[in-house]
Amino acid sequence: MNEPLSFVHPTPESPWGTYLSQVDRVIPYLGPLARWAETLKRPKRSLIVDIPIELDDGTVAHYEGYRVQHSLTRGPGKGGVRYHPDVTLEEVMALSAWMSVKNAAVNLPYGGAKGGIRVDPKKLSQKELEKLTRRYTSEIGLIIGPQQDIPAPDVNTNGQIMAWMMDTYSMNVGATATGVVTGKPIHLGGSLGRVKATGRGVFVTGREAARRIGLNLEGARVAVQGFGNVGSSAAELFHQAGAKIVAAQDHTGSIINTQGFDLAGLMPHVRETGGVGGFKGAEALDNEAFWDVDCDILIPAALEGQIQPDRANRIKARLVLEGANGPTVPKADDVLADRGILVVPDVICNAGGVTVSYFEWVQDFSSFFWTEDEINVRLDKIMVGALKNIWDTADRHRISLRTATFAVACERILHARQERGLYP
Repeated sequence: MNEPLSFVHPTPESPWGTYLSQVDRVIPYLGPLARWAETLKRPKRSLIVDIPIELDDGTVAHYEGYRVQHSLTRGPGKGGVRYHPDVTLEEVMALSAWMSVKNAAVNLPYGGAKGGIRVDPKKLSQKELEKLTRRYTSEIGLIIGPQQDIPAPDVNTNGQIMAWMMDTYSMNVGATATGVVTGKPIHLGGSLGRVKATGRGVFVTGREAARRIGLNLEGARVAVQGFGNVGSSAAELFHQAGAKIVAAQDHTGSIINTQGFDLAGLMPHVRETGGVGGFKGAEALDNEAFWDVDCDILIPAALEGQIQPDRANRIKARLVLEGANGPTVPKADDVLADRGILVVPDVICNAGGVTVSYFEWVQDFSSFFWTEDEINVRLDKIMVGALKNIWDTADRHRISLRTATFAVACERILHARQERGLYP
């Protein structure tokens, strides 16, 4: 019948294992569509590529690259590309599946995809990084395209990487194809508001959730794990709304200031030094002690699997906003629920980035561009509407927001699967 996949060996708390348990939790709420649920547990296509490049010193290095298309049922694949030494096929599979759910949760006409290269980009020169990106793009060029699968930035990738990807793809097809990637520089068909869109989505869903539980953002204490694009953008918006950012953690260390950071000083420090560590306007904090910080809102915006059950027992926040993908393992989810801590799950909380990526893609096709205000208003409307629909589902079935998000999204994916039928 349906044997487990032979090419990955997930554990209950690994990324794919976490995703599978999330799917299992939603099956009782799918009704007759449950007969199609197995399609959610099997990526449509997984491509593993070898990426050989000549380094600056003349040696030839090989890197392992991936592109996984989890589902193309509702439209082209959509999802980021990450450069990280710990990237694995299993991780990319899980991230692509979460993209399927995320896109369906906010009702974008996309399936889910994800890509990655096992590399520490900090060890490469700019020229080596360009070679790596261009060779990777050529290798996965068979399955990407404006109507097939549209990559975007993720961990350790940015607008410049997307520009190289777009140029490489365009050279191979013989025409400028701006719509093949999103998150591009503005001069190449990028969208205003895209860089801060994921953090803005975290803020918008956080603002709505805080209102629901009667938490006033004025004076609310916020702790942020991961101070890259997502974490820093969300921190700025919460700060503007009157909240205090009291703790932050990234790969350079952890810092705390119970009175709240001076973001006008912290942001330049992060840009200049590459992280929060060593910031003069705060005290250093032991990394593990970060999870004991007194706060009202916790924003995990780093990598997956950060909130394990022992940490979930120590978190003091009333509200957890998942800026990262998959930061909470299933057992920790249960601990937070038992403790009455509300979790706004990644698959809706950080969907602001892909929503503005969708706007960028639409603008590229029409060659007509919107103002940043127009984009932010449209983003706000989509995020608030999607969250309201999810909350209604959670209240109706008395289930967590995560299971409700999966219920809404998986129903849309499986309806499309059922209506399309099986070919041939």
